[in-house]
Amino acid sequence: MTSRLLAAALAGLSVLSVSAVLAASASSATPVTGSTVLTGDKVARTFPAPTIYAHRGASGYRPEHTIAAYDLAVAQGADYFEPDLVMTRDGVLVDRHEPEISGTTDVADHPEFASRRTTKLLDGVSTTGWFVEDFTLAELKTLRAKERLPQIRQENTIYDGLWQVPTFEEDLTLREQLSRSSGRTIGIIPEIKHSTYLHAHGLNPEAALMRSVDRHGLNTPKAPIWVQSFELTNLSTLRTQYGYRANEVFLATNGGAPYDLVAAGDPRTYADLLTAGSLQTLASTVNGIGPDKALVIARKPDGSLGAPTGLVERAHAAGLQVVPWTFRAENTFLPTDYWHGSNPADYGRTIDEDKAFMRAGVDGLFCDQPDICVEARNGLKAGT
Repeated sequence: MTSRLLAAALAGLSVLSVSAVLAASASSATPVTGSTVLTGDKVARTFPAPTIYAHRGASGYRPEHTIAAYDLAVAQGADYFEPDLVMTRDGVLVDRHEPEISGTTDVADHPEFASRRTTKLLDGVSTTGWFVEDFTLAELKTLRAKERLPQIRQENTIYDGLWQVPTFEEDLTLREQLSRSSGRTIGIIPEIKHSTYLHAHGLNPEAALMRSVDRHGLNTPKAPIWVQSFELTNLSTLRTQYGYRANEVFLATNGGAPYDLVAAGDPRTYADLLTAGSLQTLASTVNGIGPDKALVIARKPDGSLGAPTGLVERAHAAGLQVVPWTFRAENTFLPTDYWHGSNPADYGRTIDEDKAFMRAGVDGLFCDQPDICVEARNGLKAGT
């Protein structure tokens, strides 16, 4: 059995609840599955059915950033799947959470690469391990993916070692295949990771991304693709230098500042960039924001869920979509009042959390367990 067939077979073993989603024509370039029509222009409000973005695939059930995780996400009803993109030494975009790969691959088990363990400054933080940019694609393909959170997701570890690290080109081909096989348009929402860091190492992820986007006919305002970044410079450069015409999402953490601005001596923080005036400015470049979910509904001092912050209304007033991250089923990731029991790895009231954010007006959710988010969306549409 080929690795591709094995991935598909395993993907079908443990779908918790494959829920139907709003059908979108496979011939349509723009699925209308969220609370907005997805276009490269201003947001047009339609109906409350948020788009479900599979965060690194169905990463609650399979090791993240694997073909199996993407396959399973679509089987569970996700509208889009998300690869995080870093670059090999020979300039190929590949799917990993970070440039440092000891936590997501078996690289430490390869004696031939032992000498490549090193320490680098990653966005100003001293980081030790193995880095994608020190490997060619051929070398990287000898590694296998493993579960990043084995203490929380022990069941995922049974799949350690089964799948290679995908390339962005493979992702785009898979998107086309899944659109055909599912009978609906499947989208992709890649995130360029650490652009400033990669450029400092002589790599250009934006140029590589544009070559692939053009090759697959996705450089149009209505194409089912969104490009994300926690930095601003590369999102602007994609527009002005490379002629990118599809959708973009500016990501934001709860605290801190974009590293490209830090490196340039620009004092603006994420909080500064999410004010009403700054959102109006951002809307001239990007189509949406992807904030930490605590920026949408605050947490109380005891960790329980608080009240909406008004960010959704400010962003919508600027014509921007809002897609917060990350929705995960395990207690450790939930507000304290949404826990079931005391085991951090047990599932809590995750559907209730999903619905709370949907009621707050978000346009989509980044989900580790896409089927659960789909279930929450279906329940909300049914009035439950």
